[in-house]
Amino acid sequence: MNDADLIARAQAVVNPRKLSPMAEAGGVGAALVTPAGNVYVGVCIETQSAIMCAERAAIAAMVTAGESRITTIVAVDWDGEILPPCGVCREFIWQVHEANRAARVLLPGGASATLAELLPHHWWRHGGG
Repeated sequence: MNDADLIARAQAVVNPRKLSPMAEAGGVGAALVTPAGNVYVGVCIETQSAIMCAERAAIAAMVTAGESRITTIVAVDWDGEILPPCGVCREFIWQVHEANRAARVLLPGGASATLAELLPHHWWRHGGG
């Protein structure tokens, strides 16, 4: 899967909506591809007390399907613009599988970086940080 296709998969799940008086979802979509070539998507869910970023929702779908390694990951907002992952998502990606430090993260402007490049001084020395 090429980057444009992965971005399109993330854009396809964006669907901002109110779930309840206390929750909204779908303002950000994410897609990831695994070494097996499988694609998983997710959307953000924001409640009064917690936020589940789209990247973590896509990772949850991946883990539910029995995988844990990511080749490439991207998140987009409702305008289709690429968003870099927040710090919590960066840590989550790393901790799901230590090989994910080599995952490509698509960034705004057509750039990309490995997760290790986004977390150059990672605290978890045990995992190759």
